[in-house]
This record gives sequence, C-alpha cells and structure tokens, in this order.
Amino acid sequence: MDMLYSKNHVTKENRAVGIWLLSVASLIILMVLVGGLTRLTDSGLSITEWKPVTGALPPLSQADWMSEFDKYKAIPEYQLVNKDFSLEEFKYIYWWEWGHRQLGRVIGAVFFIPFMFFLMRGFIAKKNFLPLTGIFFLGGLQGFMGWYMVQSGLTDRVDVSQYRLAMHLGLALIIFCLVFWQALRLLQPAQAIAKPSRQIYFGYFLIFMVFMQSLLGALVAGLNAGKTYTDWPHMDGVLIPSGLLDMQPVMDNFFESHLTVQFDHRIGAYLLLILVIIHFWSQFKQNAPTRVTAGLLMFGVIAQAVLGIVTLMQAVPMHLGALHQLGAVFVLALSVYHVYKLQYTPFSAQTV
Repeated sequence: MDMLYSKNHVTKENRAVGIWLLSVASLIILMVLVGGLTRLTDSGLSITEWKPVTGALPPLSQADWMSEFDKYKAIPEYQLVNKDFSLEEFKYIYWWEWGHRQLGRVIGAVFFIPFMFFLMRGFIAKKNFLPLTGIFFLGGLQGFMGWYMVQSGLTDRVDVSQYRLAMHLGLALIIFCLVFWQALRLLQPAQAIAKPSRQIYFGYFLIFMVFMQSLLGALVAGLNAGKTYTDWPHMDGVLIPSGLLDMQPVMDNFFESHLTVQFDHRIGAYLLLILVIIHFWSQFKQNAPTRVTAGLLMFGVIAQAVLGIVTLMQAVPMHLGALHQLGAVFVLALSVYHVYKLQYTPFSAQTV
C-alpha cells in the first residue's frame, strides 16, 4: 500500500470551521459571477474613486448622484463611448459596480468576524492559523487589485487593462482554491495520505491548466475578443487563421491581438479536454477509487467547452458569458477536489 496513515477525524470544531470556509468559498463564486456581470454590462468604470470604508454608502440624494455622474463624465469611457448617457443609465451601471464592491466588503466581514470568533474559542488549530491568516491578507490584496484594475481605465483607455483584469480574476481563483482546500482538509481529513506519484503530479498539472485557461478567458474578455470571431470549428473561415503573429514585437500578439488571444483560448480548451480524457481513462483502467472524481472533472470540462462554443457563436450574450465564467470556477473546484481525493485516497497505480 502506497500510503501514509493518520487517525484524523472530523471534530465538531473542525466541522464548524470547515462549513464556515465553504460558505466563504461560495461567496467567492458569487463574487466571480457578479464580477463577470459587471464586466459584461460595462459597469466597472462607473465608480471612479476607491473608498474602502465610506464607499459602502451609495449616493443618497439627487445631489450625490449628480456628483458621481460628473466624476464619470470626466473619464474617456463617457466622453468617447457613453456621451449620450442619461442619469438613469448611469445609475444602472453604478449599481452593478457598487454591488460588486459591496459584496467584496461582505466577504471580508464574513471571513474576519467568524475567524476571530473561532480563534478566541480555540476552534482553529495552530497549523491552520497561518494559512487562514494568509488567506485574509490575500483578500485585502484582492481589494487593492480591483482598484488597480479600475485605475487602468480612468485616463487613457475606455476600458480596463486586460492584463490587470486577468490578474484580478487570477487572484480571486487562487483565494478560492486555498479556501476550498482548507475546507476539505477540515471536513474530509486524511485517513490515508498518498506518497508522491505521477497521478498526483498530473492532477496538480490539471489544476494549473484549468487556472491558465481561465486567465486566457480573462484576456479574451478584457479585449472583447469573443465578439470578433464567432465561427466554429473554423476561425475567420479557416482552422488556423493567418495573421496570428503579425504584431511586432511577436510577444504582443499573445496579449494584445484579438485574433491570437482568442485562438490561444480555443487551443487551451482543446488541450485541456484531451488531458482530462487521458487522465480519466487511466483512472478507469486501473479501477482507481478516484475514477469518479476524474469522471466528474472530465464531464465538467466537456460541458464548459460546449458552453464556450455556444457562447462564442452567439457573440457572448450577457447570460451565456456569465454562465461560462461561472462554469470556469466550478471546473476549477472539481479539479481541486479531485486532486485532494487523489492525495488522500488509497491508490497504488503510478501511470498517467
């Protein structure tokens, strides 16, 4: 047996902390969804200041609304894109951005207040203190990252930087993975810890691939590249379009070209799909205990790929775009859960 054994079990303290962490993870999923909708409604630049505390209050009077509207009128997005906006139209995008920021404050409170309560009650073991403290500080960094992203669209652009958008989403996904992993450790503690194997390493590689595919999707969203080439399986009428490396320097194509960024996102999806099918088949052949979670991951990737194709061919309508972003988080959750089960489920096969 290729395992190391322990006698961990779920205590009432661990169960309480684990359920709390799952609640935080669920709120992060909601946050990603709201963030996607904020992007799809072009609402992200409607609030032009960062006020972490006083910004919790929305405009309360007509004068307050006009003040906020005047600030928005000073940025390029209004002057070049939304010059004909009425106050009511401005309120629509303002509420999306305000809701997104407010949800961030709620998540911070839902994390910090129970954390302090559990800490004072002795529910949090010493080995969990540093990871949870680190997650809290990453949450604070995420708030700053959101403002750093918004800043990029307030002066010389009519939209936020796709680089900063990818950074903002990427950090949110990292925080989600850390919170979800900690919850699993508490709610499904290890009875048997697997020694390092190719299966486990491959599982971690799948998490990395899902994460990178999500970042590629953020670049597509940041450039609005999903609305440019909407045919499939062809792209611009052919399987491999010309002009993929037309920009100079060449590296700019992978971050600035609508054509190349969308092509990379497509190729990433194909590669990820092949990898999860190979992995599932390996698990299935070996009759591994983790073949079920491998299968769930495979079907999750297939569903996300189909959804991505439909979303693309419909030129990214808001409901499908949001659902596709939500699907990315669920696929990431499946990959994390599968790796957790790989690491803590008896399995002796070493093939990939």
